[in-house]
Amino acid sequence: MDRRAILKAFAGLALCPLCATAGVAAEGAHHWGYEGESGPAKWGELDSANQICTIGVQQSPIDIGATVSANLYPIEINWAGKADTIVNNGHTIQLNVAEGSTLKLGGVTFKLVQFHFHRPSEHLIDGKNFPMEVHFVHRAESGTLGVLGVLMQAGKANATFGKIVATMPQREGPAVKADPAIDPNALLPEKRSYYRYEGSLTTPPCSEVVDWMVLASPITVADEDIAGFAKLYPMNARPPQKDNRRFVLQSN
Repeated sequence: MDRRAILKAFAGLALCPLCATAGVAAEGAHHWGYEGESGPAKWGELDSANQICTIGVQQSPIDIGATVSANLYPIEINWAGKADTIVNNGHTIQLNVAEGSTLKLGGVTFKLVQFHFHRPSEHLIDGKNFPMEVHFVHRAESGTLGVLGVLMQAGKANATFGKIVATMPQREGPAVKADPAIDPNALLPEKRSYYRYEGSLTTPPCSEVVDWMVLASPITVADEDIAGFAKLYPMNARPPQKDNRRFVLQSN
């Protein structure tokens, strides 16, 4: 079994840090964070399961600079109009999605599992980061994860993000029912041109099983809603990783 196949075998574990509650990931796992001795520079040392965070060569996020123009498949999104549950898992605010929401890229169909937020953005564009980024995490039957990243900048209010900030749990704990007015489709820009590259989860265990799709156009959200999220998570972004000569494709 080659290295890529081995990593895909662990894809089932990949979402555990994001699904955890009360700041605890999988049983026996060590706590990780974004600062100090539990911060990104130490993730690979905290647990043997996290070694790929240090030794991996396809790590995410990255600073998207030089790209290769390509005739990429359009992203076909068919998401249900509401989230199921919302949770403060100690690392971010995450909304879980019931069965029935999909993203199709060429001949591959990914099922939307959850979406969550980072402040500031984890991906950079030509050295510039954005106030926030939302990641829509999908899983294919093969075990590959397809993550759609949407950059967020301050500007006109977004009613759905405003509803998330207004109803997000203020403390770590179990998931609770999400407000039915929270529609993930409203967190997408009108234009769907995107960057595509092979990468990893941006949280431990940093599994290199992710097909990344980062939309080139950001959405706008209200300054006060960014500030509201920042009261809980002022900084929960992994720094950009080496691209190691990976090609980043940009749709025409």
